[in-house]
Amino acid sequence: MHTENKRSLQEITPGILLKRVREVSPLIHHLTNWVTIYDCAQAVKSIGASPVMAHAIEEVEEMAAISSALVLNIGTLTNDFVEAMKKAASAANKKGIPVILDVCGAGSTSLRNEKCQELISRVRIDIIKGNPSEIACISGANIRTKGVDSCDIKVDIKKLANELALANTCVVVVTGQEDTVTDGKKLYIVSNGDKIMSGLVGLGCMAASVIGTFAAVEKDLAKASVSGLVCFEVAAEIAAERSKGPGSFKVNFFDSLYNLNPAIVSDRQKIRC
Repeated sequence: MHTENKRSLQEITPGILLKRVREVSPLIHHLTNWVTIYDCAQAVKSIGASPVMAHAIEEVEEMAAISSALVLNIGTLTNDFVEAMKKAASAANKKGIPVILDVCGAGSTSLRNEKCQELISRVRIDIIKGNPSEIACISGANIRTKGVDSCDIKVDIKKLANELALANTCVVVVTGQEDTVTDGKKLYIVSNGDKIMSGLVGLGCMAASVIGTFAAVEKDLAKASVSGLVCFEVAAEIAAERSKGPGSFKVNFFDSLYNLNPAIVSDRQKIRC
């Protein structure tokens, strides 16, 4: 490994950022998926921050103005909902707080594709997050997704993620069996997590919320994204060890997030360049 890569990895300290999240308890504004809205709020609360779920177009600017990060998720989009997202994101851009866009279900319908591109082109998106087929679609590949689940794709997703990051001057997060995080210059792989995660609805939405939480306390958004994923997935590993299925896993997962500490994270983190 090159010296520069080693230095980059040494600079990523998920445990320290976890401690910072709990000291600051940032307010994380969401316009998110109605299917998973409670779970996203609980994940943010469990890890030590403060969630707010404010969707009304009449108040999103005010809420963004008092928040430390904005998380957008198109999982249950409507035209009016996207208009509220644009208004909230414009306020977040004006304040200078990070905006995270979960492109949930991109590639499954033309409406989702159009609205993702509309958001990316009309407002500044700092972190784009999705599974491989969603990110491939947003990058311009001719890909169809299976609802909100990823499909097997025959493209170089790391290359597409790098190109998407460079084209939009943002960080791109691709979640999967291994996660890819890139700002177009540095690329990181996170290998934490457990296979049971794919059996619970909403884990991807919750991951976006936790990434947003870490972005609220760390200006290096690639570092924040990697750290958020590591903490999220280490908690999932611990929960999986105590669970018999997705029901018990969900309960144990929130407990694991709540009880996570920097020493455990440092011991179990799996990050490489």
